[in-house]
Amino acid sequence: MSDPIVLSDVPQWPVFALPKADKEPALRDELQRLTRLHYEGCPQYRAIVDKLGAKREAATLEELPFLPVRLFKHEQLLSVPRSEVIKTMTSSGTSGQNVSQIFLDKQTSALQVKVLSRIVGDFIGPKRLPMLVIDCRATVADRYRFSARTAGILGFSIFGRDVEYALNDDMSLNLEATRRFLDKHRDQPVLLFGFTFIVWQHLVEALEACGETLPLERGILIHGGGWKQLQSKAVSADEFKRRLQNVAGVARVHNYYGMVEQTGSIFVECEHGHLHASSWSDVIIRDPLDFSALPPGKPGLIQLLSVIPRSYPGHSLLSEDQGEIVGVDDCACGRHGTYFKVHGRIQNAETRGCSDTYSR
Repeated sequence: MSDPIVLSDVPQWPVFALPKADKEPALRDELQRLTRLHYEGCPQYRAIVDKLGAKREAATLEELPFLPVRLFKHEQLLSVPRSEVIKTMTSSGTSGQNVSQIFLDKQTSALQVKVLSRIVGDFIGPKRLPMLVIDCRATVADRYRFSARTAGILGFSIFGRDVEYALNDDMSLNLEATRRFLDKHRDQPVLLFGFTFIVWQHLVEALEACGETLPLERGILIHGGGWKQLQSKAVSADEFKRRLQNVAGVARVHNYYGMVEQTGSIFVECEHGHLHASSWSDVIIRDPLDFSALPPGKPGLIQLLSVIPRSYPGHSLLSEDQGEIVGVDDCACGRHGTYFKVHGRIQNAETRGCSDTYSR
């Protein structure tokens, strides 16, 4: 008989203070317990691991088995009885595409919130701030079956109070409501949240088009997803920040990287422009030809590790994004852990992501 799998909560590690020598073995042990949990609970996962002959007792993080993230578009993967599922999350996709389905039980949903709050709190502080969502209220209508965009808004709303939506349901900018909200919270820090392309098109370009500005000098913007559409319009990260500051005065901007298949384990951009892995997650860059792990400075496919997924085997996933590790434990911002950059989607991969597509 195997030892019982003890996974009652996420480890109580400091958010960004574990050096690699301490973090890697602790994270490996936790992920190995998750591998055992999903191997015993999810028949499809067990079949894949057996077929590949992958090591379930790995000596390093690189030896842990991983799934291609696209698998969630084609299989319903659960490691718990379906009766325990309380939420079903879906990825975004264009018409006719399959979407990922991620099934959450009560424990996994709670862990998502707990880890997300620790990570974001490190960047914006412990207090809940007045929050302006750069989206429309209709996006959060369905609380049981919801998209990555809905999940993002609801997830980040735990950091806000007196939440207001900047857009009407037709995605037009509601200047009257936005100005009323900002006047109410004059001289206070304000948390702004939105998906990158929506912030660009429906806030920045909308303000430029009507010749208006907003007084958001004390605003803190957290945004993610949708860079592919900005890149197609030749909008760089620097231009995004510059033009946002021109029309709204926002100086504190934090991009984040993540996916619906690992909600909660986000990688937030620090003050020096680097995406950081927290103590509960990590990234490995793999050669797209032989899937070997690559050293810092070598671009390849991004593999994402997270200790959060308990109800489905999403703890070790190979994405369809390209990136490279910049360094470990030595970022100028002072945070420990792996820090990296994302180059974009691999060629011919499906369009996906939190805000790449939405219904008008």
